[in-house]
Amino acid sequence: MLGDQRMKFLLESASSSSEEVVSRSRKLAVESSAVAVAVAAVGVRKGEEVEEEKVLNRRSKKNKVAGDSGNSGTEVWDSEMQDADQNGEANTSELIGAIGRELAITCLLHTPRSYYGMIACLNRSFCSLMRSGQLYRLRREAHIVEHMIYCSCNVLEWDGFDPCRQRWFNIPSMPPIECFTLADKESLAVGTNILVFGKKVEAHVVLRYSLLSNSWTTGDMMNSPRCLFGSASFGEKAIVAGGIGDNGTLSSAELYDSEAKTWTTLPSMNRARKMCSGFFMDGKFYVIGGKADNHNEILNCGEEFDLEKGTWRLIPDMASGLNGGSGAPPLVAVVNNELYAADYAEKEVRRYDKVNNAWITLGSLPEKYTSVNGWGLAFRGCGDKLIVIGGMSAPGGGVIEICSWIPNNGQPDWKIIGSRRSGSFVYNCAVMGC
Repeated sequence: MLGDQRMKFLLESASSSSEEVVSRSRKLAVESSAVAVAVAAVGVRKGEEVEEEKVLNRRSKKNKVAGDSGNSGTEVWDSEMQDADQNGEANTSELIGAIGRELAITCLLHTPRSYYGMIACLNRSFCSLMRSGQLYRLRREAHIVEHMIYCSCNVLEWDGFDPCRQRWFNIPSMPPIECFTLADKESLAVGTNILVFGKKVEAHVVLRYSLLSNSWTTGDMMNSPRCLFGSASFGEKAIVAGGIGDNGTLSSAELYDSEAKTWTTLPSMNRARKMCSGFFMDGKFYVIGGKADNHNEILNCGEEFDLEKGTWRLIPDMASGLNGGSGAPPLVAVVNNELYAADYAEKEVRRYDKVNNAWITLGSLPEKYTSVNGWGLAFRGCGDKLIVIGGMSAPGGGVIEICSWIPNNGQPDWKIIGSRRSGSFVYNCAVMGC
């Protein structure tokens, strides 16, 4: 493939200016080197089958030890990297030296990030670069974003899914903290982290999964800890609003900075609410639906937070016609600054008309997935796609499926892009874009 590209480049160069030739030459060099880096990573992991088996055996033993001791996985990765260096399994520093560090980083920016785990095993320089977070900061500056789906369908376990390459990958299990095994929990992807919020009898708990270290650690506590809140993220920032605190239903909101790992208190909403949903649209944060503290009054209003002005605006009837009552919080998702909702009772997809403050029915949801009044079903935006994740019973256990549709002017045409033997109930789901 690369040979064909070079031939095409040479033929086109004859009729091009020198600046165009240099530009295309650099682009081709980046693409070629990015492929070379990815191929080298795959070669390291697949080229020596005997050594791979040894590595997997070592990892299995170390994971068992880590699980027995409550280890989150970081030490296992460190030990495996040390073994690779000592055994000469991944001595590829010449790869960087041949093209220079700057171009190597440029290549990695354009390399699919699903390869980053393998590339980190090439040598300590690559591993250090991956863990530093520098690549993801540079990707943000260059507006290079890939979306990965993370879902939990078994207690304490999470699976990852790459929708572009339609492949599953595993991440370490959460530490066995009791509140995450017995009670509801909220989750949120922000920057290169997944935050999972739970509540013990006497206190709240936050766990943070880091994409950089591939491990779980204790997360940063909110200024006003809560559960059953609305939330959404935008890049490395996230906002949570409402929920249930120690003294009842909250109207307060907080902003989380995943780079600084800090929570900042924001102005309070007009209405206190719990079991609500949150989303970003047109550069503003919204909260929709939920229940008030007074006899579980159903709230049909929404609220808009202007980050620049620091003010909330009440939007009457924004959630009118959506599911409520004893069911799950509104299942909403944003794609290309358009708001969509999944009606789990009628199994329909709707789009929000911003001008008329009304909902328009577009068509059907995938019908074969089961839920309990919306609980156990995930509805998310993922790049330019709407994603539905649902489960169903099957002989020998449950099956989880991921369906995708790119919204257009027509009716929904759902395509199954991934399926896996798993639990048939989606406890948590988060989409990470970085």
